[in-house]
Amino acid sequence: MMIITAIAGFITLAVFLIFFPVPSPPVIAMKCARDSLSYAVRNEAEIYCVDHYSRARTYYDSAMITWRNENERFIYARNYGKVAEFADLAARTAHRASENAITLKSNLKEKLALEIVTLNNVIININRQFQSYPLVSEIRNNISKGKMLLRDAETAFRNGQYLETEGRIKESEFLLKTSYGTADSNLRNYFRSYPRWKSWIDSTIAVSRESCDYSIIVDKFSRKFFVFLNGEKVEEYTAELGRNWVGDKRVRGDRATPEGMYKIIRKLEGDSTRYYKALLLNYPNYEDTVKFRMEISKGSLPPSAKMGGLIEIHGNGGKGADWTEGCIAIKNREMDTVYKYVKVGTPVTIVGSMNNLRNIMKR
Repeated sequence: MMIITAIAGFITLAVFLIFFPVPSPPVIAMKCARDSLSYAVRNEAEIYCVDHYSRARTYYDSAMITWRNENERFIYARNYGKVAEFADLAARTAHRASENAITLKSNLKEKLALEIVTLNNVIININRQFQSYPLVSEIRNNISKGKMLLRDAETAFRNGQYLETEGRIKESEFLLKTSYGTADSNLRNYFRSYPRWKSWIDSTIAVSRESCDYSIIVDKFSRKFFVFLNGEKVEEYTAELGRNWVGDKRVRGDRATPEGMYKIIRKLEGDSTRYYKALLLNYPNYEDTVKFRMEISKGSLPPSAKMGGLIEIHGNGGKGADWTEGCIAIKNREMDTVYKYVKVGTPVTIVGSMNNLRNIMKR
């Protein structure tokens, strides 16, 4: 009887196991979710598609928690349906995060490449227009810092670090474009004097033509020293100026090269000058004196200000930089030639530029 009862029980259990199997966890679905998350990580979705990737991670964590909770229940009371649902959501969301990350990364890469080219063009313009232009130290320092940040951005770009590239580019762009804008505004303000410079140039060349004699024109912006005879250019040299040559000379010690129409009043050589040979100009002339007094009367210069003087054309040039206290320096062999040509009374006109800004910008 006991044997029959045992057999019956065994048969009943077998039938139960056949028709009511133990619930199985969604192992394949969970593996698919893990693989999708790994793929998302490889595509840097946690960087470029944070929202979707975070949501996928949350779905996967929910699947794991639900799985653990179900495992604590009676074996036949377990239900892994919610686990499978979370796993499927995790896989689909992670896949979407990967696709979005790939697209965003590609778009960002293209955008950054264009911005790098644009900023390099800004640097080219800065170098062309302001390499030897005496910008204030703050602007020049900002330009140098902007250039270094752009080089760092290019390195990060080559290494595929696009978010770091983007940050460096933003900093570089602010420094370079702000500095360029300020410098460009300063330059355009300076060239407002071009009509006056042009009238001085025309007058000086006309005097040379009418007198059949020599005259000198110094173009500060291009660092050119021109000798005219009979109204025609016969010599052209490189000029070195005062360190703060932009604008007119205002006071003694400002290291600015004056602008105006002058004459040679003395020819100096030997022990008379420390600069090989020199040609002393009649600076300050009447116009310079009037302007200086007006600035003091208006308060743009203090009453204690002193006018500069002793502006010369002299030798010892060829240093490749603006280094004088406001004079114009040329090479000694060039000074020999000029010294031979000129005399006391020879016109010397100093202008900001012989070309207007539009023509300069086209170069």
